[in-house]
Amino acid sequence: MTSIPDDTLLDDAARLRDADPDGLLRAVAGAGAQVRATIEAAREAGVDRLEGLRPRALVLITRPGLAPGVARLLAAMLHPGCPVPVVLTDEVPGWVGPLDVVIAHTDDPGDRVLAEGVDRAGRRGTSVVLTAPPDGPVAAAAAGSALLVAPRLPVRPGFGFFTAYAAGLLALVALGLLRADVAGLADELDREAERAHPDHESFVNPAKALALRLAEHTPLLWGLDPVATAVAGHAAQALSTHTDLVCDVADYPQAMSRTALHRAAVRATSGGDIFADPDDFGGPAATPPRAVLLSVREVPGDQVRRMSAQTLPGVDVLSPAEEITADEPTRAAVLALRFELAALYLGLAAGTAGGAGWYAPATA
Repeated sequence: MTSIPDDTLLDDAARLRDADPDGLLRAVAGAGAQVRATIEAAREAGVDRLEGLRPRALVLITRPGLAPGVARLLAAMLHPGCPVPVVLTDEVPGWVGPLDVVIAHTDDPGDRVLAEGVDRAGRRGTSVVLTAPPDGPVAAAAAGSALLVAPRLPVRPGFGFFTAYAAGLLALVALGLLRADVAGLADELDREAERAHPDHESFVNPAKALALRLAEHTPLLWGLDPVATAVAGHAAQALSTHTDLVCDVADYPQAMSRTALHRAAVRATSGGDIFADPDDFGGPAATPPRAVLLSVREVPGDQVRRMSAQTLPGVDVLSPAEEITADEPTRAAVLALRFELAALYLGLAAGTAGGAGWYAPATA
C-alpha cells in the first residue's frame, strides 16, 4: 500500500513551500548550475589531458547511489558504435593499467572500496575521472593521480546526478568517443526547471502533470531505445528516493516478455469500455499500473515504437525530441530532470520526501 498524496498541494505554492523546508525542489532545479560548475571544475582538473587518448578499455564504476544510473546512461549513449570496450563494474578491476580510463562517482567521501580502487588505479598509471566530495578518503586516494572534479557549487548528497553526468560527458568528449554540447545542455536544463517551477500550475507544468499521472499507480517505465531505458532506471531511483512507489523498468521488447504485467498494461490503455474506470484494476487491494513509454533516440522507421503504438494505443509517451531541438545527451538529461522533479513533487505531496535519515551513504 503506497502513501496517498495530497494532489491539491501541488497547485498551492504557499503550502508547497511549507512542505519543502529543506529546499529540495531548489536543489533539483539547480541542475543547470551543477553542469556549469562541473564544466569549470573539469577544466581546472585538466580533463583536456584525455584528448587524443584511445583507451584499451573504458571502465564505468557503479558504486551504490547515483553512479549506476549515470554509468548505464553513458554506456547506452556510447553503444553500439563505441570503438573501445565499455565495462560497467561495482569496483575498479584489478587488471586496469596505464592504457585504461576509469570514470567514477560517489556522494560518500568515506567509500572505502572506491578509495582503494582509485588508489590502486592511480599507482598503475590509469587515467581516472572522479566526481566526489573534496574531503575524505576517496578524495585523498585521488590526490596527485586522478582528475578529481569537485565543483565549487555545493550539491546535497543524493542530488548530484547532473554533476556526475556532466563530468562523464566531458571525459567522453575529450576522448573523442561522444559528441555533446555540455554548455547547451546546462541551458536546456534551466529551461526545463523553469517550465516545472513550483509556481506553475499542473496543467502547464510537465513535472507536476507527470507526478499526477503516476500518483497511486505502479509505474511501468518502459524504454523504446537503450538511452531511454537507462533514463528510466534513473527515474526509478528518483521515485524510490522520494516516494514509496514500486516501479518496473525495462526496454519495451523485454517488457513484452513479462506477459502478465504487459497484459495489465494493455488492459489499462486499451479504452475498450468507455464506461470502465481505468483505475479499477483487480479489486481494492491492487494498485493499478500506469505504463509510461520513454523515447530519447530518434530512429527513422523504428519498429519498437511502431509495435508499442499498436499494442498500447492509449499509453503515455515521453519524447523530449517532440518538445526541444537538442542533441541526444541533452534530451536524455531533460527527461531525467523531469522525472526527478516529478518524483519530488509526488514525495512532497505524499509526505515521503526528505526528513531525518533521508540519505544514507553506502560504504560497503
